[in-house]
Amino acid sequence: MDRPLTSEQRLWRWRILISTYLGYGGYYLTRKVFTICKTTLADSFDWPLNEVAHIWTAFLVAYMLGQFVNSFLGRKYGPRAILLGGLGLSIACNVVFGFANSYATFICFMFINGLVQATGWPGSVGGISRWLRGTERGFFMGIWSTSYVVANLVVKYLGGFLLGAWGWRYAFFGCTMLTFAIWWLLYFWQRNKPEDVGLDPIVDESKEAHAVKASQADQVTFREYLVIAANPLVLIMGTSYFCIKFLRYALDSWLPAFLNIQGLDVASASYYSGRFDIAGLAGAIVAGFLLDRLFRGNWAVLCFIMGIGMIAGYLAVIYAGTSPTMIAWCFGLVGFMMLGPDTLLCGAASVEVAGGVNGVAVAGLVNGVASIGPVVQEEVIGWLMRGDVQQGIRNTNALALSMSILFVLLMLVVIWRLHIARGQARQRET
Repeated sequence: MDRPLTSEQRLWRWRILISTYLGYGGYYLTRKVFTICKTTLADSFDWPLNEVAHIWTAFLVAYMLGQFVNSFLGRKYGPRAILLGGLGLSIACNVVFGFANSYATFICFMFINGLVQATGWPGSVGGISRWLRGTERGFFMGIWSTSYVVANLVVKYLGGFLLGAWGWRYAFFGCTMLTFAIWWLLYFWQRNKPEDVGLDPIVDESKEAHAVKASQADQVTFREYLVIAANPLVLIMGTSYFCIKFLRYALDSWLPAFLNIQGLDVASASYYSGRFDIAGLAGAIVAGFLLDRLFRGNWAVLCFIMGIGMIAGYLAVIYAGTSPTMIAWCFGLVGFMMLGPDTLLCGAASVEVAGGVNGVAVAGLVNGVASIGPVVQEEVIGWLMRGDVQQGIRNTNALALSMSILFVLLMLVVIWRLHIARGQARQRET
């Protein structure tokens, strides 16, 4: 049985959870304003929507590349260094966006923003992984992983308000100012592990069995890092997460624009698209609770079941979406089922398969492979929208349904791989 935490350990753990929660939310405040401003920027500068899509693709390509780089840097230098550096540089990029007047400025600094934004998730997961024990990881990380959902809502409601009232420049400036305040909280409250503030370790790695075998040293060589990167389970997890990120980024990036095209004004489209996020917030919390209490840590089976629900959600969008508001409600079901697997795969699951010290590396690798999905979706959906936009929306929904089916099939492979790994662990014990 785990030893009770001291009052100092509890106090510092709450500081870590709160600061990293808000910190990763800050990454979204300096990332997602662009997505609610797409049609406004297109109108202001007379840019076609497919050219606006190229700007976001530049971000997504850089974000994908940055995941692999930062998963190694975070494993080598620690989460604190990449969190503070990455968020600070992203704030600077968003100040530039607020003053920008050219396509070249947007696409150049969006690429830079993508590189530094890639520090956020591996840094945040690594930042809490050595403060949470395995038996409580699902519950705490289920709630903690909602940071980006809440931040997405803040962007859509605060950013949507500023966009509708004063224009796109104020949407960028308002969200950036809030992020600057969060950066200071992260600076004072975040530490990599209990030992950094003179406390005893909270997680006893010797008691945890991991499906991914890797060095547990504080720092690793690039060769040792490649052992983690080449592990088949990590690659399969990344591939299955590819489907989820394809779908989530498609909705983050295009749902406000689709609702605008289908009859809502830009502010209302931003507000209504938030139903996906609100339902997803509940789904992430429920998934974390169920992981500890009902599924006993079996995250792969839980993801499979929620994937079946995701298929049902997209069928509802296609066959029951008779108006923009009804479509938004149907996407609420999609959000509830999608964000559970989304938070688990690169959160609690990444830590569980490789341990707390390697959480930053596995989270970055899984997210890196998955981040190819957002790049693909932006260009594919932009291509689908090149002609008849209503037909483009229908084709996009059919594509999304296919991706949700693929995710379910891939999760069956993950379940099989975990079964093999657990069987091998039992053989070693005997």
